[in-house]
Amino acid sequence: MIERTANLIDIEGRRIGPYRIVVEDRRIAALEPLPGADEASLPYALPGYVDAHVHIESSMLVPSEFAKLAVAHGTVATVSDPHEIANVVGVAGVDFMIENGRRVPFKFFFGAPSCVPATAFETAGATIDAAAIGELLARDEILYLAEMMNYPGVLAGDPEVLAKLRHAEATGKPVDGHAPGIRAAEANAYAAAGITTDHECVSIEEAIDKLNAGMKILIREGSAAKNFDALFPLIDRFPGRIMFCSDDKHPDDLLHGHIDELVRRSLAAGADLFLVLAAACLTPVRHYGLPVGTLRVGEPADFQIIDNLTDFKTLETVIDGQPVASQGEPFFASVACQPINRFECHPKQVEDFLVSATSPAGERSGIDPAKASDGSPDSVSVRVIEAIDRALVTGERTVELPLRRGHVLTDPARDILKLTVVNRYQDAPPAVAFIHGFGLKLGAIVSSVGHDSHNILAISGDDESLCRAVNRVIGVRGGIAAIDGSEGHLLPLPIAGLMTDRPGTDVAAEYQAIERFVKQRLGCPLTSPFTTLSFMALLVIPSLKLSDLGLFDCGTFRLLGQANTSG
Repeated sequence: MIERTANLIDIEGRRIGPYRIVVEDRRIAALEPLPGADEASLPYALPGYVDAHVHIESSMLVPSEFAKLAVAHGTVATVSDPHEIANVVGVAGVDFMIENGRRVPFKFFFGAPSCVPATAFETAGATIDAAAIGELLARDEILYLAEMMNYPGVLAGDPEVLAKLRHAEATGKPVDGHAPGIRAAEANAYAAAGITTDHECVSIEEAIDKLNAGMKILIREGSAAKNFDALFPLIDRFPGRIMFCSDDKHPDDLLHGHIDELVRRSLAAGADLFLVLAAACLTPVRHYGLPVGTLRVGEPADFQIIDNLTDFKTLETVIDGQPVASQGEPFFASVACQPINRFECHPKQVEDFLVSATSPAGERSGIDPAKASDGSPDSVSVRVIEAIDRALVTGERTVELPLRRGHVLTDPARDILKLTVVNRYQDAPPAVAFIHGFGLKLGAIVSSVGHDSHNILAISGDDESLCRAVNRVIGVRGGIAAIDGSEGHLLPLPIAGLMTDRPGTDVAAEYQAIERFVKQRLGCPLTSPFTTLSFMALLVIPSLKLSDLGLFDCGTFRLLGQANTSG
């Protein structure tokens, strides 16, 4: 038995008062009021936070290490979509995440990845079809159908997509959404297909359209996509229909804050205390039917003790009646695990990254074939991806780039660099396009974290650095790296090329060192260079992206140079 005395925050009752919290057999046995207690001297007790949508893999930590950082911030549970590792190794990756998460005192709730691969226009390491989705959803430990990113397939009535949705309906499990930019009638049609949430809204108008369609909205604040400032007014306007999520959180950011950060920011912006805490603690539990306690007698003893109602610093976190962290330090040990991976490609040559203005592959790199086909022009017109800081969406621009011996050159002075996506599952020619926004003055950055198929992504202003960076990651079968000549940093990620089982604090320190090198030495102006890089191959978020098969126009949903229009 454990007892705690604190000012208990009754979120649904909208009251705060001194109580003795009694825990027996992992549950809240009693909540005893303490009339006359000195409230000013007491800390505060509230339910633990729930991250309503996160890809644990994006922390580059296995679940057990993610948990050690999360509990320090009062998080007791996550609604986790394992589609990153599933795109690499299939259902075996889902099982890996579940089993590793079970080995620590934290509540991970995993979904069935609905889009493996995310589209038909890229090469992934595995396929999870509708039949496999049905088998996953039949398992008790799989609580929902994870984000349905193929929103064009939903709207078009794609038979495979609809079969997956029917499996969720048959099991009575909710379906998460992912539909950036859809509004009005399309939002209504998407929700009518059974989609219950969306975390991709970037404007309050878009969010309201989806709320009016019947969906709940998750306010996302991750390492790259940051939508809190645009969406926080929804908390007070739509009680019980708003949740918080991080989606993708890198380890250095997780050291400093998690859902607690959104609580503090919401309150500082003037949002209602009890509605904020409902979004952070209660609504995810109710929506997904999670076996997570909300500080009620008879429920699991999942709660936290905080210092005050301004700082919201977590003093202690309790899960299933067991103290798991105090003063920012977790009480449980690291868990070693056997790596699981798929990495089959071999080192590349510098010539592999040349872009010919007149070859059939030229159009797949964004070159205007009309300007490249006649004679020997001095320059060609090229469609260029426009990376946007703190966002997953991209823009595009058309620029004139010079030629040398028929090959298109970069223009680092104008911040026009090369982006490559290299198939890691088999030997194939790299896809190469041009990108603006990364600002590298020299060197290269590279990562095998490339949503969602997790091929190798790299950016550089010169082919030699591009090739050397790609080969560095191939050599360790996955990781992130930054190089400048003989200098560089490398963080190996031996588990699916996405994660490591090393301590989260160590990984965070190494990641910070690499990021400093990229910003200070290589000149990148982006807030989170590697997170932004990882989304340059995510074809389900507009507007121009690059897969291992070529440049992809999200507006027409097709690869450049090909006539296909659906998938």
